[in-house]
Amino acid sequence: MRIDLHAHSTASDGTLTPAELVVAAAEAELDVLAITDHDTTAGWLPAERARPAGLTLIRGAELSCRWYGQTPPIPLHLLAYLFDPTYPALVAELARVRRAREERGQRIVERLRSDGVDVTWDEVRGYANGGTVGRPHVALALMRAGLVGSTQEAFEARWLGERYRLPKEDTDVFTALRLVLEAGGVPVFAHPRATKRGAVVPDSLIVELAAAGLVGLEADHEAHAPEERAHVRALAGELGLVVTGSSDFHGTHKPVRLGAFTTAIEAYTQILNSAHGVPALL
Repeated sequence: MRIDLHAHSTASDGTLTPAELVVAAAEAELDVLAITDHDTTAGWLPAERARPAGLTLIRGAELSCRWYGQTPPIPLHLLAYLFDPTYPALVAELARVRRAREERGQRIVERLRSDGVDVTWDEVRGYANGGTVGRPHVALALMRAGLVGSTQEAFEARWLGERYRLPKEDTDVFTALRLVLEAGGVPVFAHPRATKRGAVVPDSLIVELAAAGLVGLEADHEAHAPEERAHVRALAGELGLVVTGSSDFHGTHKPVRLGAFTTAIEAYTQILNSAHGVPALL
């Protein structure tokens, strides 16, 4: 089986609609796809309605988290699979994070405009197509203005990587872990050793998260060098955690393709057996 447990649609910062995403997954000869948009379940229903025969859909989300164990705090992402999307405390927290993300986007646009950059909030919000607004949508506006040639260039230091990068409100990682578990979901730490993205948390935190209920670690990911993948696998083995592999597909925002990295059937089965929120759509 070909199993990809991390993909994004236009419900957050991908470039394919949820319906297009599941069709693309079938065309990529995947057997299982997880839709994991940032801090939202808005893509679940349209993905379910368009799901081709033979494709299993895992409904999930990628939660924007932060570890406050050092200064400055370290951002990290928690993949949550098969949780109850109506669990009130989790619904409220995801809504709070989405509001904060939108307010941050507005502030970024205001800063760009104050420097004479020809972008507008209406344009940026339009690129989100009703989904969660993020920096990739600002990147599209910069591309339209002819200031950058790609999303990757827009995320360089002189643009969204540093000069116009503003802090955002995330969820404390232990709070996020607790809410996912309470909602019957399965939490997996996304790309935990992606050092080229910035600071990563120490292994000691992952030990604490495992003791608090973390189920798995995403090892095979395009942001992990081979030695980082090996490190994650070894740590997962020590802690009894499942190991996943995923594309983290975003459409044209990133060059990685669907199914570029996959999850073993044994790990996938453990995730299914650990879930008590919603079932996989077979």
